[in-house]
Parts: sequence; C-alpha cells; structure tokens
Amino acid sequence: MVLSVSEVRALVDEYPRTPVLATIGSHSALDVADGAVTESFPSLVIAEEGRDATYARYFRTIRSPGGLRRRGCVDEIWTLPKFADLATPANQERLRRHGALLVPNRALSSYVPLATIEDELRVPIVGARAMLRIEERSERANYYTLLEEAGIRIPRRISSPDAIDSLAIVKLPHAKRRLERGFFTAASPREYRRKSDQLIAQGTIAKDDLATARIEEYVIGPVFNFNFFFSPLHPRPEGLELLGVDERRESSLDGLVRLPAAQQLELPEASRIPDYTVVGHGTLTVRESILEEVFRIGEQFVDAARARYPPGILGPFCLQTCLDRDGRPTVFDVAARIGGGTNVHLGLGHPYGNALWRGPMSTGRRIALEVRHAIDTGRLKEILT
Repeated sequence: MVLSVSEVRALVDEYPRTPVLATIGSHSALDVADGAVTESFPSLVIAEEGRDATYARYFRTIRSPGGLRRRGCVDEIWTLPKFADLATPANQERLRRHGALLVPNRALSSYVPLATIEDELRVPIVGARAMLRIEERSERANYYTLLEEAGIRIPRRISSPDAIDSLAIVKLPHAKRRLERGFFTAASPREYRRKSDQLIAQGTIAKDDLATARIEEYVIGPVFNFNFFFSPLHPRPEGLELLGVDERRESSLDGLVRLPAAQQLELPEASRIPDYTVVGHGTLTVRESILEEVFRIGEQFVDAARARYPPGILGPFCLQTCLDRDGRPTVFDVAARIGGGTNVHLGLGHPYGNALWRGPMSTGRRIALEVRHAIDTGRLKEILT
C-alpha cells in the first residue's frame, strides 16, 4: 500500500518541538549534518558497520562542559548491519520516537529498496519521496520523461546499438557496485560490441543490464551540475533558488584525459576504456549571461514536477547539464534530492546561495533553514512527504 502524503505528515503531530535532522551516512551526509547544527538542530547519521568511522570518530560532535559544540557536526550516529535495516519496523519506530526528519540522498534510494521507501517507510522525509524513483533510468517514467514534458533539451536517444551513427554514451549500472556507473562510449555498432564484450569480460558491466541500458548522443561541452532549491513556503515567484554549481571528478576518466594521446595509446587495451565512477567534485560558477536560461529550465522542471508528482519537488534538486558553445544547457541527469557535489560548499556556502542569503548558505544549511522557517510559521507539514 502506497503511503499517502497526509499519512506521513500526520506522524509529526507526535514529534518534539525541535526535531532531529537525519540522513544516511554516505554521499552528502556531512553537508546535511553541518547544516543542521549550524541552524541549531541535532544531527543524526545512520551508518553501516565498517563504514562509520568518518562520522563516529572524525566528525563526531565534541562539546564543552557547558554543552556547546566545539568540534564536529555529527551529534549522534546509529550503526546498523546494513543500510537497508533502516526500514525495519523497530528502527522506524526508533526514528519516530527520536523525532527524526529524514533527508534523502542517493545512498538512501540505492541501499533501501524504492518500493520500501514509497510503501513502508513511515518516517517523514524532507523532500519529494515520490520523485526518488525517476532517477532509475530503467523505469518507464523517469527523469527523461519529466524533462521532455517540461520542454527541456535532453540528449537525443539512440534506439539500438545498430543505430549508433555518431559518438554515443551507453548508460547502465556497474555490474558489482550498483551505486556506480558502468558507462562507456561508442561511435559505431562495431565499437559498441567490442567494448561491451570487453567490459563484460572484465566484470565492469553485466550482459543483462545492456538490455535496459539507455544509449544517447554524447553531448560535447563542459559539465555543470546546477544545485537548485525550491521552497513552497515562499511566494511562487521567489520559490526557486540557485545555490551553486559543481563538476564531477570521475575515475579513471580524469586520469586518462590528463595523458597526451600518444601515451594513452601506449596503455594496455583494457586500460583505454575509462571508468566513470564519481570520486569527488569541484566547484564552478557560470557566465552570468547564461544564468537566465539556467533559471528558466529550473522553473520548467519545478512546474512539470508539480503537475506529474504533486506536491512536486520540495527542497534541493540538481540538474546535470552540458553547455554548448552558445551557452545552451542540455540536461543529461537529474537528482530529485540533495546532489552528490554539495560538499564542495560545506561550511563556506555556495556562491549564488551566499549572494542570495547574505551569508554562508550551503545546501545542508538551506535544508535546515527551511525546516526552521516551517516550524516557526506552523507549516512544517508542507515540506514533508
């Protein structure tokens, strides 16, 4: 049975005045925790055994004798055998008793089954629960569907490997690390078959995943990930904010492109196919003459999301784009929650968010500020699903 928004929102009637901002210990958890404590909320990170030292040791909150935070930003950490154990009835009850508001990141929707999040997870989510599924490219209705409905430019889809007639990228998950990418490029059907056979033999991709892979034109241009925030608590013309921009660092792609072409050709055949695993991010700004177009596609996305997935996008979201030489964005990926690159602005804030809010405004802090404003105005339920 699909959880209704009203059912989830009713859960906060029993919550304490000051809730706890909780998130999965991966992806962007430090940004969420830092933003929470900056706005005087308790922070909770839910980690998996063997992956908890970052939060339990190195960023754990240390307080003065009087109780003031002196170091760190993770007030409390729960370590579970597996991330998916978050959704057991006992842990859900524990989270509700704790007054937890769950901030979703990609780790949540990767390690906890989407059907469980949608149908069984009776913990209020700060954001758009129903939109997490659109990130799965194998779904019939995914973010490409939404972008097309919004009238936003996306890469041309190529119907089959035999239809590849120019440089294309094949999008599918990694065979073993399902959270990561098994992407590869091909400029012809022959190259597609050669590379796919090689990657299957290496264990990078699985043959069965090729059947549901998306093949699309490879858009030439620099990558800009636009980190937006949408607030339903402000008048509609003021609801959309651009907080900042980041770019990805991918292994082994970034290492390969640093080599001259002659040295690339000297590599063993297996090492010439780059890996697109995201291992870090960098910060960017964009030419100001492009900003108006960036805001336009952000507004289109918000309106389309509200129409298809009411109440629509709530809080942070990220549109990943390539910009052509005329500054026109092509959106090739969407995160309907906090993006993976927001930690680049941790503590310092995003350039555009700082300019808007007249002080350091990271995505994590913006989430916490939204919760604070919602509580102060009696509208907390409007930002929860």
